[in-house]
Amino acid sequence: MIRRVFFSFHYDRDIWRANRVRNSWVTKDREDAGFWDASLWEEAKTKGDKALMKLIDEALRNTSVTAVLIGTETYEREWVEYEIKKSFEKGNGLLGVYIHKLKNENKKTDKKGKNPFTKLKRKSDGKNLSEIYPTYDWVSDDGYTNFGNWVEKEAKRAGK
Repeated sequence: MIRRVFFSFHYDRDIWRANRVRNSWVTKDREDAGFWDASLWEEAKTKGDKALMKLIDEALRNTSVTAVLIGTETYEREWVEYEIKKSFEKGNGLLGVYIHKLKNENKKTDKKGKNPFTKLKRKSDGKNLSEIYPTYDWVSDDGYTNFGNWVEKEAKRAGK
């Protein structure tokens, strides 16, 4: 089944790496890829806070899974935290994908960043989101081949 995925990432630092993940379906049949990118693009950078919140909320509306693409500084990004919180509230499946081993436009990899799920807890039982949602490494776990399966697993777990 094809799932609509919202991609959350540090735009300024990780756009090159994030686009490699987000565009990985291009060389595949849409059904084989298993996902459709429903994230925000450059438009988001030009908005104020309230407009950006509305844009994020609208972009999440018809998605079933949120993939947090974890780079070196993703942990510190307030908008990534907002996107995770809104995705959790909406009942989306969630997963993290480390992208630091992907080469950027200068053919360089980066340092592994901290898992942003560790910052947030489920209110009902205080359980840390990092204990609930899986993380993968795009390179080591062969994200090109497996990303659609990861998305499907989390969508089903979320009942979507």
